[in-house]
Amino acid sequence: MPSKKEYQFTSILEQSHNRLWGCHFGVPKSIAQKLVDARTRRVVCSLNGSVEHQCALLPRGDGSYVVTVNKKLCVMLGLSFGMTVRVSLWKDESKYGLPMPLELEEQLRQDKEGDRLFHTLTAGRRRTLLYTINSAKNTDARLFRAVVIIRHLKANGGKVSYRQLSEMLRRR
Repeated sequence: MPSKKEYQFTSILEQSHNRLWGCHFGVPKSIAQKLVDARTRRVVCSLNGSVEHQCALLPRGDGSYVVTVNKKLCVMLGLSFGMTVRVSLWKDESKYGLPMPLELEEQLRQDKEGDRLFHTLTAGRRRTLLYTINSAKNTDARLFRAVVIIRHLKANGGKVSYRQLSEMLRRR
């Protein structure tokens, strides 16, 4: 396995002006150009030498890129708007761009049709479903979500209706 090429820089944590995330930091264009290719913008990020998390370089629309930072990570690291952060980024070479929960892995191993349908989804939809499962706090909840998601895919011919899926996940 090749060693990762890591890029380090400092950036200012800025408040985002949208409803999807609270803050972000800019990535120098010279670094973004090395990490973005036609296939993916997925990276692994570490802020101030902390835990690594998988994320994406998001285009601002002017040729520059940002990385979003969710509230949970800001709280965990004691970050707030205007702070300078030490950033380490490297290409995410993982298969899915997020960890595969063991509970879903087992469901896919046991259910070949579910596995086929899951793997026909776009990479972004797969990541959304992985995040949904991984965000559960315990094994039972992750297993429940994995089973519901596979049932949902099978019942909808491999299509995801997030509204319907959300309702199914609340019925626990």
